[in-house]
This record gives sequence, C-alpha cells and structure tokens, in this order.
Amino acid sequence: MERSLIERTAAEIARGVNRGEHSAAEAVDAALARVGDVEERVGAFLTVLSDDARNRACAIDERVRAGERLPLAGVPLAVKDNMCVTGTRTTCGSRILERWTAPYTATAVRRLEDAGAIVIGKTNLDEFAMGSSCENSALGVTRNPYDLSRVPGGSSGGSAAAVAGYEAAIGVGSDTGGSIREPGAFCNVIGFKPTYGRVSRYGLIAFASSLDQIGPLTRTVEDAALVYDAMAGYDPMDSTSIDRPVEPTAKGLLESLSGLKVGIVRQFDTRELGDDVDEVYDRAYHDLEALGAELHDVSLPTADYGLATYYLIAPAECSSNLARFDGVRYGSRVEAADVQAMYENTRAAGFGPEVKRRILIGTYALSSGYYDAYYVRAQKARTLIARDFEAAFAEVDLIACPAASSPAFTFNAKSDPYSMYMMDYYTIPMSLAGLPALSVPCGWVTPPGGALPLPMGLQFAAPLFSEKLLLGAAHAYESATKHALKHKPEVGARG
Repeated sequence: MERSLIERTAAEIARGVNRGEHSAAEAVDAALARVGDVEERVGAFLTVLSDDARNRACAIDERVRAGERLPLAGVPLAVKDNMCVTGTRTTCGSRILERWTAPYTATAVRRLEDAGAIVIGKTNLDEFAMGSSCENSALGVTRNPYDLSRVPGGSSGGSAAAVAGYEAAIGVGSDTGGSIREPGAFCNVIGFKPTYGRVSRYGLIAFASSLDQIGPLTRTVEDAALVYDAMAGYDPMDSTSIDRPVEPTAKGLLESLSGLKVGIVRQFDTRELGDDVDEVYDRAYHDLEALGAELHDVSLPTADYGLATYYLIAPAECSSNLARFDGVRYGSRVEAADVQAMYENTRAAGFGPEVKRRILIGTYALSSGYYDAYYVRAQKARTLIARDFEAAFAEVDLIACPAASSPAFTFNAKSDPYSMYMMDYYTIPMSLAGLPALSVPCGWVTPPGGALPLPMGLQFAAPLFSEKLLLGAAHAYESATKHALKHKPEVGARG
C-alpha cells in the first residue's frame, strides 16, 4: 500500500515535488490536516502558520515549474520557538515573550527555506530551552506521540513530537546539553547536534552562548543529513560561526560499519540503569559488532564531572543572556512605581521557576568572591573533558553510548531538579567538548505497568567536524536494525 504524504520522509517528499509527482501545496495541506487531527492530543505547536505555509508552498511550486530543483522542495518544517521567523510570534515558551514578534528570520531557518522547506509552525519547548522534559513551558503541554501519558523530552520536545507524530516531516531544535538528542531518543526520531559553530546561531535566542547549537530532528538519518547540508556553513552574522568548508553528508552515506573502530566508554556502565534498559544497550553494542565495527573500551576519566561543570557554565551564561529581558526593550512589562520595581515585577511574573533557579545559580557563580571558585574552575574542568575526548579519539573513530538513562517518563515523575538534571548525564560531556553527536533509535522497552512499548536511543559521538562519518555510521546502523519502524505512535500514522 502506498504511504500517505505525511508518512513519507523528507527525501521522498522533495523527490516527488521535484519530479512533479505531487506538489508542495499537497504536502503542506497533508501536514496541516494532520495537525488538525492530532494536535489537540499532542500539543507540539505553540503557533501554526497555515496561511504563510500555503503561500510559501505555492511559491515553491512555481520555482519547481520554472526548472529549479530544491533539496527540500515542499518539505513541511517545524521550528522550535526560540528561533526567529519574520513576523511570527517567537516566545521561547515564556510569559515574558508571549506576545513578542520576530523582526527577522534565523539564518538556519532561512537556509532551510532557501532549500525549499516550508515552515508550518513554531513548536513548544522548555522555557528558554531550560529543561529535559518539555514540562517547563509556560505556554502549553506537549505529549509524547508514542505514549500520551509521557513527556517528549526536552528542551526541543515540540519539534521532536511534531516529527514523531507525522505533523511535520522535519524539525529543528537547539541543543545546549542534550536538548535535541534526548527528545530524539524519547520520540523515536533522529536527534542530531552538529559541531559547535557549524550551524549559525544568528536568530537563536540564546540560553548558553558557548554551548547552544542548532540541529535537526528527523525520522531518518538521510533526512538529518539533508537538513544539515542545507543549514551548515559560515555566517558572518554569528561571531561563533566557524569559517571552514562544509563537507556534504547526504550523498554516500555508509552502508556498512566494517573497519570502523567504535569506543565503548568504561565510565558509562548501563547495568545500573535497570535490566531492560541495559539489555537494549548491550544488544545495540553487539549489533555494532555484527555490522563489522571493532569495539574498543575507552576511558573518559572526567565524565563524572560533566554534570557539575555544565550546571555552573550554562547557568552563568544564562544569567548574562537573560539580563536583557527586563521589560524595557522588548517583551512583557509589569508597571510599577519606579524602574527598579518594574524590573523586579516584570521578571518575577515573566520567568518560570526553572529559569529563575538557573539565573540565581549563574549569578551566584559569577559574583564577586565566587567567580574563581566556581566559574573559572568549571571552565578548567571543561578543558579536561575535551582533552579526554581527544585522547579517546586517538584510539577510535566514534564513541557509542546511551542517549538517555531511561525511556520517556510520565509527567511529574521527576519533580526535583537533581533527578531531572541527571537525565543529561550522557549527553552533556559532548556538549562541553563541542563535539558532533546524535541519537538514533536502538530498541524498545515496556516499563512496569506500561501498556505501550517505548523507544530508546543510542548516541554516537565523533571528533570535531566529522559529521559525514557520524551520519554515515548512524545510517548504516539504522538501515540494518530498522528499530524505528517496529512500532507506530499512539496517535497513529494516519491520525
């Protein structure tokens, strides 16, 4: 039976539009119809841009009829709502920006539009991208399409849920400490964080500037490569952008892992995660070996310091970046008798509990008398973590490890900050080192008392600027194991 347009990959949709087998308008209409069918249950979007998307589809169809061939022609795109898109409400999931309209479009989004993708809406997220579950949004609840009683992961939960629930073919998110990879694992999609500086951050509302990176959420590795190829490259508007040629990744993806040396991190012992989770990862490692990879033990001695290091550096940068939201220049304002009271009232009403917590942690770490003891020492630890990865990659080509310590959990299951922060244990070290990393579906578990199987993700990490190798290896693993295809989302592929 032929699959409906919403079930097709981005590569398939683009090929069909370029060949005249269907139009961009048809692809967008199919996606918007799906949004109408399931969005009340999933809640992936904060803003749906139906009219803009249909107008954009007509323009794409005209370009194709004129002879252009676009790598993402007519592909419906979901954009995390911390990225600017001209004339759209851009909220960061926060009350303080609830009514703010972006005056320009983020470079990464503009490049995807230039490649033919069509933005159909802005997706929900943990407020200012601070969270691991998407529960911290002040503006809506997003549910995991594979079990609506569970979280989609965060902070890019809305984009992951939109792609997993067939509401969009591709999504973009931002990853600071795991915010693309963890929702990718929870929602049975590919979550890919490129090398820091590889994709422009211009138009991304900053959380932690030395860590934030934009990347794709897709249903296949091939689609992730197509999105990356369209987005990546130097941008003079971003001072952290890397001026280095981009190696195309979508063509020539690996079909085998033969000869690749894959490192298994000694410090990441999965036996403590429970028998079912341990079994999934153990089987994944055996699959890598069966596909021709050579497995080697590698050591990351400072990996255990990753969490503490991150939760000093990221809040410190958050404290600095969020100082601009004061009720004066843009965003919501709560009037008061004087300016100081207005600042206090605006920020008290505009920021949620997690954002306030991180601002306070960061401000304390940067304060006089504590800067050297906390922030400077954290930066030194970050350097040691990066050196450990360099030493490991002198022995192996890639590292394989968990993307998350559990499958998606139920709402409010991790109400204390520590247990929530621990969800980033396996993803934070790669972010601190600036490495490219991704999550690819690797198996399923059914939790005690649960009726629905839940997806798990295997994380691959590679040396700096090794996106082609990373995506190639993930494609070979995905093609051989086909874990993502073994179960459909609870909302159903056809709505």
